[in-house]
Amino acid sequence: MDSHHLCSSMHDCFSAAPSRISKTSLQDRPANPYIINGKVVIEHSPGLSGPGKSASLQLYSSTELDPNSRIGKLSEKACLRQGKSSKKDGTKITTYKIKLHVDPGFGNPGAFVIENNHKHRFFLQSATLETPEGKVIHFDCRSWVYPIKKTNTSRVFFSNTCYLPSQTPAGLVELRRKELKSLRGDGTGERKEWDRIYDYDVYDDLGNPDKGPDHVRPVLGGSDSHPYPRRGRTGCPTSKNETINLDTYVPPDERFSPKKLSEFIANAIQATAHFLLPEAKSLSHDSSSFESFDEIRNLYSDNRSQVMRGTITEKMKKLVPAELIKQVTHASKQDHIKFPLPQIIRDNEWAWTEDEEFGHQMLAGTNPMRIQSLKVFPPRGRLQYSSIRKSDVEHNLDGLSIEQAMNQWRIFILDHHDYLLPFLGKINSEGVCAYASRALLFLREDATLKPLAIELSYPVSSDINEMESRVFLPAKEGTDRALWQLAKAHVAANDSAYHQLISHWLHTHAVVEPFIIATRRQLSVMHPVHRLLEPHFKDTMHINALARSILINSGGILEKTLFTCKFSMELSSELYKEWRFDEQALPSDLVKRRMALEDPESPTEAQILFQDYPYGLDGLDVWLAIDTWVKDFCDLFYEDDDSVKSDTEIQGWWSEIRNVGHGDKRNETWWYQMTTKTDLTKTLTTLIWISSALHASVNFGQYAYAGYPPNRPTRCRKFIPEEGTMEFAEFLKDPDKYFLNMLPERFEATLGIALMEVLSRHTSDEVYLGQRPTSEWIDNNEVKQKFEKFIESLQEIEKQVMERNQDSKLKNRCGPIKMPYRLLYPDATKVEFREGITAKGIPNSVSI
Repeated sequence: MDSHHLCSSMHDCFSAAPSRISKTSLQDRPANPYIINGKVVIEHSPGLSGPGKSASLQLYSSTELDPNSRIGKLSEKACLRQGKSSKKDGTKITTYKIKLHVDPGFGNPGAFVIENNHKHRFFLQSATLETPEGKVIHFDCRSWVYPIKKTNTSRVFFSNTCYLPSQTPAGLVELRRKELKSLRGDGTGERKEWDRIYDYDVYDDLGNPDKGPDHVRPVLGGSDSHPYPRRGRTGCPTSKNETINLDTYVPPDERFSPKKLSEFIANAIQATAHFLLPEAKSLSHDSSSFESFDEIRNLYSDNRSQVMRGTITEKMKKLVPAELIKQVTHASKQDHIKFPLPQIIRDNEWAWTEDEEFGHQMLAGTNPMRIQSLKVFPPRGRLQYSSIRKSDVEHNLDGLSIEQAMNQWRIFILDHHDYLLPFLGKINSEGVCAYASRALLFLREDATLKPLAIELSYPVSSDINEMESRVFLPAKEGTDRALWQLAKAHVAANDSAYHQLISHWLHTHAVVEPFIIATRRQLSVMHPVHRLLEPHFKDTMHINALARSILINSGGILEKTLFTCKFSMELSSELYKEWRFDEQALPSDLVKRRMALEDPESPTEAQILFQDYPYGLDGLDVWLAIDTWVKDFCDLFYEDDDSVKSDTEIQGWWSEIRNVGHGDKRNETWWYQMTTKTDLTKTLTTLIWISSALHASVNFGQYAYAGYPPNRPTRCRKFIPEEGTMEFAEFLKDPDKYFLNMLPERFEATLGIALMEVLSRHTSDEVYLGQRPTSEWIDNNEVKQKFEKFIESLQEIEKQVMERNQDSKLKNRCGPIKMPYRLLYPDATKVEFREGITAKGIPNSVSI
């Protein structure tokens, strides 16, 4: 291809990581050049044209060095022109055919450099080359290429062939080193949209002192008092006036696709219009409480979005950014979306009140990783023994004594007690009515959990050792039954906050981000572990950045909806002190909670305590599939322990995770040493488990269970009344009304429902466990064969999940609400997009 006259604007400048593409003249072309044919696929953002003649590329040889430098030989330039366009799922795709002239002694192409002289960015999807010998080389790029006028540098892309650092072909060694160095930055300056720089920072952006002292929040991370995982550095000012910022910096390759971002915003707008706007109008009513259960059920009415007309209240304006107000108002006038009844009330609207359902959700709900087998009766906290006595529970053990039940590991506890006590004084001063709670349950012969007792405690002075506790027992009718329902609601509020702040945000979103940053900074895209982990990091940094602006910030949605209010993130920092990476491995977690026994003979090294624990049983199957895949993958690249120890990039990666990304825990002794293949495979399996299956299990069932506020209230506005008080008289007069008045007020409740609706939706571009965005994601047939084996194991799990859900003997698979447990159903075989609220499927990453 004679492209010299088309690319005459290219500057004649080159280095190991070139700021501009090298210029090769026609007279430099060898007399008998080889021609490498190729195609480049580019995706266009809405409203942007393609790069046309303003982009060009050159190949690097991986095997033949330029005699004047330490890098591979360069081909001539080829410009992208006369591309053929098509549309896929509404997105314009342009394919450019190119011819690249190379010296007969060029060797094997291993990388290319591309320069964008257009005024707009473009999304480089892929490139494919074919050598004169017929060898096909793939480049899975999927990256934004910004104009060189902004970046002052060209972009280098490496082929899909993976190499450990010591095995890097000579022509790519220096390119590999320079590329990694460029991604680290120098830790200074405010990041611009086009910067591809990964660096760490503390959570110093959650408060907004400009709004007043009530919006000051502690910095999380970097101190003994408030330890925390690190986030991606933006360099932006930490104080801001806007409530919501959709333009928070994240590196370009970590951002949502334009399609996903528009879907995300549209979903938020539709949920806001349907659930919140009518409530904004209803704030003018005398009561901020729901008047009846029917009124709550009417929240899901199809014609609800017709209610709101006219002016949006000031309260609404504080929640929705100004630029979205018009879109929200417009959406409120249309009936183009249907909000289904949450599963919890779809079959039987009162099933949520049953004690069996209360226990069922601890095994198969949105937070099934808090329940544990009780070690000592009565339960003992850090401060003192529980107030629950043998006489409270022994009559309810199906004929067993408490000693017999304990010896058989049949007493379980949902414990939200000791960690909350130091915070209750502050929390309740905010107008919330919160307790610390313990719930004891008994494992029956049919493997259902029967509640035995609930203990609710609160401090009576600034000294948390001085507290009062009340014990509530199950009852089937009358006043005692109504009091029991109030006690269960307070337990659910505790569990809701723990689920959202710890099980969901901290244990998946927050702890994974440092691994992403370290991977980008320390592992070349050529590194096999980078290739393995890549799909499990999709969109995580972007959703986390949005969360810091919308959900977890001062005045954000979590502070407005959870009982922990402005102390929410401070509480999550306190519980990060207990976090251990090695205990995030599912088998270790189950054994620690006494939900499984150690079993060295088992492939998972754990034997589940009872089969009808849907999260535990399905989870171990998925864990084993991931673990087998990771071991198979690593066996292809690492011969022995020494090859792990000598991998300089892996060692740098692990050191940075321990000492920087999770630096507040650098001195902990439980970290793997990363000196063996076992250390590496355990680390990778745990990381993939957290990013995929663990996140799916805590996220995608939220609307089904928490979309109905009476089942999982996020805060309570009343304490449980004591006999002889005015409140007790009010309660006796109408127990249902007292319960409804105890729930979050209407606006807070509907804000929570809207959040659950948005978070529970799968987007159309989701990539699930056992899938890759392209079949050519790696140029290694042995790896692809092992990946097919992984897919087959996931397909087998899908069959097992369906069979278990149809087994009537396994009562916890569906529970009284008759909702099959599918949160750990991989969905690896999906053919069509299954977007929306499905309560199933395991996306590869923490992507929402």
